[in-house]
Amino acid sequence: MDVTELARRLIAFDTINPEGHEAEAMVFCEDILRAAGFDCQIIPQGPGRSNLIAMKGNRSGRALGFTGHLDTVPLGGTAWHYPPHEGVIADGKLYGRGSTDMKGGVAAFLCAVLNAPVPPGGVSILLTAGEETGSDGARTIVKSGPLPPIGALIVAEPTANRAVPGHKGALWLRLVFHGVTAHGSAPTMGVNAIGLAMKALDRVTQSDLGAVHPVMGGPSLNIGTISGGLNTNSVPDRCEVTLDLRSVPGIAHDTLVTKIEACLPKGTEIARIIDLPAVWTDPADPWLAKMTRLSAIHASQPGDPMAMSYFSDASIFTPALGGVPTVILGPGEPGLAHKTDEYVELSRLNEAVEIYRAALGQWEG
Repeated sequence: MDVTELARRLIAFDTINPEGHEAEAMVFCEDILRAAGFDCQIIPQGPGRSNLIAMKGNRSGRALGFTGHLDTVPLGGTAWHYPPHEGVIADGKLYGRGSTDMKGGVAAFLCAVLNAPVPPGGVSILLTAGEETGSDGARTIVKSGPLPPIGALIVAEPTANRAVPGHKGALWLRLVFHGVTAHGSAPTMGVNAIGLAMKALDRVTQSDLGAVHPVMGGPSLNIGTISGGLNTNSVPDRCEVTLDLRSVPGIAHDTLVTKIEACLPKGTEIARIIDLPAVWTDPADPWLAKMTRLSAIHASQPGDPMAMSYFSDASIFTPALGGVPTVILGPGEPGLAHKTDEYVELSRLNEAVEIYRAALGQWEG
């Protein structure tokens, strides 16, 4: 199967999340894999949504795993020059929502496994729904039962086919500050919840979040949203704030929550919106070193380690698989993810197929 045509077929499915509606695209992939001799299991995610586990091989050892998601982000308010679900090809590029993030990557590893000999230990595919909203599908797959025996995992998120050993974690928090309402002309008669939030956020932004990672750098914190108050002439008795923290290996999210809580006034509510740990494989790991060489050979990418700022389903799957070596490597261009007129280079799609096939050929189970 031609990787470009398969990517176009996947782009044609409108899987914008919310609401996702990945089920039809998932069945399409299931049909392709079943026809190639894979054992497949559809795992429901809710109305119109599902995930897929596919396996092929003798299962005498541990399989090489591939994972990708089929949901995409909304189109945004800017008009698209190319229709976002038609998979238009122009100037050596395939345009469409999900072309880079990450239906191009899914198409590439599907083509690779369909046309390559089954390695020792076999090959496993984990296709998910709901990644864009916090790896919901990956969580569902892990909760549904034991995962296939997988010895290493390839995550086909956009890296322009560079072998990337990991990414930062994501911890999103919702803080709710409570005050006492009063007339705006007599502020001393109330307790201003927005004022409480401002003082607390000043402490939060000055707090030490933890040590610096040699490749990822340090953890980060962004104040994402603030909302509060009923009207101009009332003292606000409620203020809600969301925080986006990005963690690095060695910093536990429970520790970060404790540090944030220490900056908050008594009675402040704190809740986790997204909680996904960082992912990191030692670049000296023998399998990862092989993947780095394949990236250099087939995509002319440098071999020095780097990390991605986005999160992926590896935050769920890698720990669930016992911390197996994991590489993020996909044909999409990271800087195009979520953008209007998103595209993937056709040459990168074909490079990815070559890299994935070579990885299958070198897998020893």
